[in-house]
Amino acid sequence: MIDKDTFDNRTALYHTFGCKLNFSETSTIARLFAEEGVRRVSPGETPDIIVVNTCSVTEQADRKCRQTIRSFHKRYPEAAIVVTGCYAQLKSREIAALEGVAVVAGVDRKPDLVRFLREFIGSGRQQHQITDAKDITRFNPSCSRGDRTRYFLKVQDGCDYWCSYCTIPKARGRSRSGTIEQMVQQAREVAREGGKEIVITGVNIGDFGKLTGETFADLVRALDEVEGIERYRISSIEPNLLTDEIIDFVAASKRFMPHFHIPLQSGSDTVLRLMRRRYDTELYARRMAHIRRVMPDAFIGVDLIVGARGETEECFEESRRFIEGLDISRLHVFTYSERPGTRALEIEHVVSPEERHRRTRIMLEVSEKKWKAFAERFSGTERKVLIEHPRAGYPLGGFTDNYLKVEIQQTPGMDVKALDNTIRNVKLGRPLDDSESVSAVLEPEL
Repeated sequence: MIDKDTFDNRTALYHTFGCKLNFSETSTIARLFAEEGVRRVSPGETPDIIVVNTCSVTEQADRKCRQTIRSFHKRYPEAAIVVTGCYAQLKSREIAALEGVAVVAGVDRKPDLVRFLREFIGSGRQQHQITDAKDITRFNPSCSRGDRTRYFLKVQDGCDYWCSYCTIPKARGRSRSGTIEQMVQQAREVAREGGKEIVITGVNIGDFGKLTGETFADLVRALDEVEGIERYRISSIEPNLLTDEIIDFVAASKRFMPHFHIPLQSGSDTVLRLMRRRYDTELYARRMAHIRRVMPDAFIGVDLIVGARGETEECFEESRRFIEGLDISRLHVFTYSERPGTRALEIEHVVSPEERHRRTRIMLEVSEKKWKAFAERFSGTERKVLIEHPRAGYPLGGFTDNYLKVEIQQTPGMDVKALDNTIRNVKLGRPLDDSESVSAVLEPEL
């Protein structure tokens, strides 16, 4: 068990569920523990501390979190398990009842996990630290890469939208963000550390600056001026907040990549109204057309919920036809999951689990066709790739500017370590079977 007085040379295992924002925050948590002398567990070692950063986007996500916590305790019965994140925020008592859990902390308490663990060690009592979502006002900055090559810069947290199917406002609290000055300073720190690419993350990033009088467009312009950062990517942004101004700026920028992730959730206006979304299919189609007009090669990822309450067979077919007509690159398909306390439960038409899964399979097939068509457009062309930190057992690779994941063919004598975190030209091949990657050959440097 952990010594009461010191964390020096203790080991920690970090496990993250969910979104890019969670991964960013886990990296920051790991850094805070490292500052106290806690190092990441090495293969074959037994961890003294296990930190689980949870997600609660679906009931399945909740179940996976519970199963993982139980599995960790069974495998490492002496480890102190620290649980945080959205599932911890929403169902803290459920987690507290699991064996081995030392700390349960809500989404706003992540920076305090070291202190909570010390209090558990000193008292022997489980620490249960949850702030009611309506009282969460603190913005906790986060900019980390962990064991990755790309950095994830958290610019915003929380959400004020209250879509009928969603629990995020209950888990993350109201929308809040840092300031442009703070975000620019963090980007400069990344540049000083040698980072080349930053992914801008948050719960509803287009809402940046709502309480400070700044805007997301202002933030994008300011970050574009930071010397040393060669690539930025905008993570998920609501279509009503992705303005033509932002799209045009990205198209003209040398640092912002032609890559968008824009939630749709349904291609039926009837379902969008039931979901309480803040746009319709006409606005969404206009955004897609504008992107394609100014950035023909851009990658466009789209979130889609299938089988939501109120999605009749006619609504599903309407959604499918709309999506098939969009010039997008890939779908991220989510099977609708009932969430307690959401307004969606008031909608009478319920889609059976079997039908939800049937519709999910149909939309996954649409996604696969879209992605292959997009990837094949670039076969035989050259694009720049940020080569990512090589991991044992995985192929050398990275992402093109327009977010095609590549697997680079290794040749005898290739210095893989020297390629880490470099931007190189590659010649793209065809999409690889059973993979969302394309083959690539490294072009010689002139």
